[in-house]
Amino acid sequence: MTLSKQMERLTADMIYWRRHLHANPELSFQEQETSRFVAKELEKIPGMRVDQRVGYPTAVVGMLSSSPGPTIAIRADMDALPIQEQNDVTYKSKRNSVMHACGHDAHTAIVLGVAKLLSKYFQKGLLQGTVKFLFQPAEEHVDERGYSGAKYMVEAGVLDDVDAAIALHMSPENRVGEIKINDGYSMANVDVFKGKILATGGHGAYPHLGTDPIWMSASVLQALYGITGRRITPLESAVISIGRVQGGTTSNVIPSSMEIEGTIRSYQPEVREHLLKEVENAFKMVKNLGGDYQLQFIEEDPALKNDSEINNIIRKIIENKFPYIQVIEEPFGLGGEDFAHMAKHIPASMFFLGCAIDDGKARNLHTPYFDIDEQVLPIGAMILSEAAKYLLVSGKRNDRNGKGVDL
Repeated sequence: MTLSKQMERLTADMIYWRRHLHANPELSFQEQETSRFVAKELEKIPGMRVDQRVGYPTAVVGMLSSSPGPTIAIRADMDALPIQEQNDVTYKSKRNSVMHACGHDAHTAIVLGVAKLLSKYFQKGLLQGTVKFLFQPAEEHVDERGYSGAKYMVEAGVLDDVDAAIALHMSPENRVGEIKINDGYSMANVDVFKGKILATGGHGAYPHLGTDPIWMSASVLQALYGITGRRITPLESAVISIGRVQGGTTSNVIPSSMEIEGTIRSYQPEVREHLLKEVENAFKMVKNLGGDYQLQFIEEDPALKNDSEINNIIRKIIENKFPYIQVIEEPFGLGGEDFAHMAKHIPASMFFLGCAIDDGKARNLHTPYFDIDEQVLPIGAMILSEAAKYLLVSGKRNDRNGKGVDL
């Protein structure tokens, strides 16, 4: 069978997988059917070893191996979002208020395609080493421990023998034929703050007899909104957004407490630490107003740091295999990505793959109209598979101290 025929058949498989997953989405930490589907498809691939419940009950790891050689990981996330889909397509979500609105269905289908492609090379004895296919739950949300799927899998040791990891992400802001690549910090640290202003409260008719947390919150909110661009230089990537302000139950009762919650985004570690201190200082102001406070920080994701050497491999592959593709060199924004937990441990890289449907309609991430042009599926599979092959043959080993060693 010619390569073009193989890719035609593989593309049909990836479209089927992607549409099946899109129609049957599952939320973070609930990917039971999705993980069973993935495991079943992996088990059909010659030479594939499949492990489930790796770090979390819905995680799946597939492995192709022909030792000795380096070990490369390719990661796909599998969870969906609590969004009611508004697209009128044959593969529309069958589940009320659950939707693949971030492209994880495409990520999973592409990595299944990569597994099928690379299996042929292993079966022919053309590759030495190991490729791990990491199908990860819960990228979108953390649990009560503050853990996402990537963190569970890392702590389970899935990367202990891995030398490098690669991944991709859909980018509906870019057309098919555009790819975003960025060296170094490319997505944000994600920290959540939960603050509580404590006061005495009292009768609305006699505010002078007590202390008022709502009045105090005005100073705290003003201070919080003034941190970025005032306390932090505008030249740094930094955002503080407040998502919840809540206090009181009725019009004539001054409450005894007031809650403020928000998100903190940054790239550089020192900027992150500065932001956390400034948020603390904003809440401290209530002590001068007769109140007190409680403050909790939850670290969800570290900043995603892309390895420049792996990026250079991806650039070369695009130049050689896809000369028509435009490479856009810029960070991916202040969104969070839990692949960053993997990138903290080993050299790793993620690129953003343009997937916009050319119909003039905005189909942004995390919206009810998100969808992709399925032409990107074989492009993503080819880039990931070629990158894995290159890393196996002439890549870099990880020396476990964060440095690359020539193979």
